[in-house]
Amino acid sequence: MHHAVIAATGLYTPPDSVSNAELVETFNAYVEAFNAEHAQAIEAGEVAALTPSSVEFIEKASGIKSRHVVNKSGIVDPAVMRPVIPERPNEEISVLAEIGVAAAREAIARWGKDVSQIDAVICAASNMQRAYPAMAIEIQQALGIDGFGFDMNVACSSATFGIKTAADYIASGSARAVLMVNPEITSGHLNFRDRDSHFIFGDVATAVIVERAEDATPGQGWEILGTRLKTVFSNNIRNNFGFLNRTAPEGIDAPDKLFVQEGRKVFREVVPMVSEMIVDHAADLGLDPTGLKRLWLHQANINMNVMIGKRVLGRDPTPEENVIILDEYANTSSAGSIIAFHKANDDFAAGETGLICSFGAGYSAGTVFVKKR
Repeated sequence: MHHAVIAATGLYTPPDSVSNAELVETFNAYVEAFNAEHAQAIEAGEVAALTPSSVEFIEKASGIKSRHVVNKSGIVDPAVMRPVIPERPNEEISVLAEIGVAAAREAIARWGKDVSQIDAVICAASNMQRAYPAMAIEIQQALGIDGFGFDMNVACSSATFGIKTAADYIASGSARAVLMVNPEITSGHLNFRDRDSHFIFGDVATAVIVERAEDATPGQGWEILGTRLKTVFSNNIRNNFGFLNRTAPEGIDAPDKLFVQEGRKVFREVVPMVSEMIVDHAADLGLDPTGLKRLWLHQANINMNVMIGKRVLGRDPTPEENVIILDEYANTSSAGSIIAFHKANDDFAAGETGLICSFGAGYSAGTVFVKKR
């Protein structure tokens, strides 16, 4: 059996950014127009008046201050309030593949080896641009990689599930190296007219190269000490968009075809589930969770991250121990923990350990304990 190493990571950040102030201005303009249009029905009690949003509300609820997006103009237009991303002809690379390739190229450059050594490509993300051909195969073709590729979707846990899958391919001898890519255009499934969630998501792409330890450059990368996955069915985070929607009475315009969440229920149920999973997995690996140098958690909500960090470390975590990138990137679904890992690991010495962890819709959760080589 071969041991797996995280050899390199890559990150693509869209150039456009939307601040909370811009988002609130757009949302409140929509609220004002809606309430004016339905004034009589509101006064008669037939329609509920919409409540404005605020920068203070957003930051207190989430810790988010801004987010990067692939299209800003549509999002900040009160008459549109969604990203405007024109459909491309089949002859052009698709948008999701394009940002995935950009992240992958950085990972490959940091890896410093030829793509001929990569035997598989996994595209793991919360939403795929199409059903087929697989996004992974398009990314594979654009990068000139032989072998095979496939897509996988476990919502916000897709990256850790992808790392686990890649490590298993390495262990079995099925691949020498695996490229795992997380292109996330989560602004596309966000309901920008919903006060409780209009601020949550941002767009980004990340990439991870996992390879055999014996092939890895000496002293480079991270030994994967152990991986664990968990799923528990829940309707508290849901998106009903799918290929059958075209036959539904409301079609794709129904609110449930976008991101829907019961936030308080998610917090109460996911925080203990993930905390216990981390502690139990660490114990099975013979690791003291309080001795981890750093947690790279899924970036969903700062309150969830702080609470999980506190339960795992047994005390309030420092900013260096519990990396938060929510303020700039918002929730980027599966890419969040990988962004945190990518941007905050240069100070590790050989032998120091950390945890990459994701959690989200499903419910789903994944833990990847790593040690600096």
